Amino acid sequence: MSTRGHAEDHKDGRRVVFLTHAGDRVPAVTAEQMREVDRLATEEFGLSLLQMMENAGRNLASVVLDLLDAEKAGSVLVLAGKGGNGGGAICAARHLKNRGVHVRVLLSAPQEQLSEATGVQIRIFLRDGGEVLDAPDPAALAETGVVVDGLVGYGLAGPPSGRVAELIALTNRFEGPVVSLDVPSGVDATTGQRPGAAVVPTHILTLALPKTGLAEQPGALFLGDIGIPSGIWQRVGVDFAWPERQSWVVELLRP
Repeated sequence: MSTRGHAEDHKDGRRVVFLTHAGDRVPAVTAEQMREVDRLATEEFGLSLLQMMENAGRNLASVVLDLLDAEKAGSVLVLAGKGGNGGGAICAARHLKNRGVHVRVLLSAPQEQLSEATGVQIRIFLRDGGEVLDAPDPAALAETGVVVDGLVGYGLAGPPSGRVAELIALTNRFEGPVVSLDVPSGVDATTGQRPGAAVVPTHILTLALPKTGLAEQPGALFLGDIGIPSGIWQRVGVDFAWPERQSWVVELLRP
């Protein structure tokens, strides 16, 4: 089967359309469109960030579990940023822990600097006895089967710096599977450009709809349903219906 989807010219630029293995068309969105989707979901439809984060985390955990089974590797290191991307990754850590996986979380910022929803996720994880590492530790990679990249999502604003850049470098030294949530940290979600350090994943779970910048990124690509109401897509000018009736995660083929 071809691993190439379809791209078509659009009056506002290049519109990227991915395909499923069944041939269903899945349009991509820019970071600006995704910000509007999130705004409509929370402000007009009443979804909470925690609801969407929960769906993202559960879907991410399912992708990681499949990898653990395939690789016969039993431990996971979750790298979590201070925003929503990190919150989804921490939520996935909880779901993995619930399935008996040895999982550790490494934060890119002190807990007091986390966003409100992400702070909720780390508090739940800690209250359930979750393990949070204090500092980057190359030795931890030797004990890890899968690394989860939840450092920076579609809100990237310039080259990563400080501890985020340090954790990206740590991730790129890992020789096993790396799963990035939504977009690889350090990659511009709209253009695919890398203004500085960026994660090179083996797998990507993008959320709600794929981002246009993922067309040229490495790694197997999956789409996770986070419960965006169907009426929102028309509001942002996107023709989309979820392609797999019985699945919350679907693999995508690049254009």
